[in-house]
Amino acid sequence: MSNIWFATPDIADMNRQMENTACSNLGIVITETGDDWVKGTMPADQRTFQPVGLVHGGANVLFAETLGSMAANLCLDNSKEYAVGQEINANHLRGVRSGTLTGIAKIVHRGRSSQVWEIRIYNSEEKLSCISRLTMAVIAAQ
Repeated sequence: MSNIWFATPDIADMNRQMENTACSNLGIVITETGDDWVKGTMPADQRTFQPVGLVHGGANVLFAETLGSMAANLCLDNSKEYAVGQEINANHLRGVRSGTLTGIAKIVHRGRSSQVWEIRIYNSEEKLSCISRLTMAVIAAQ
């Protein structure tokens, strides 16, 4: 697929946008972009665990939505429109107790009023631990 971004992604700026948010509190970091994808990491530690010591499903969902939302807004002229989460689902396939999760958001559909992203989250051994689908609504900037 050819480059889908409205402007060249700035990873430092993307990470700055997440300062003092749920994203930074969970340790989420954007690490890389391609022509039609965004990659990031999230630690598997006390910030992201549920009581039995596995990464919380909600943390996976927050990670997935962060990557998809960042990617979705890179496709748009944010002075005119922006994308907001409309629906997300996640299948938790493998429990994670330690290490670093890596997520990759890839475009599935890019329309005028909506976008759909697939986010795959892998454990430190590069085994798929969660797969998510995120629908973003594209709305006019105020």
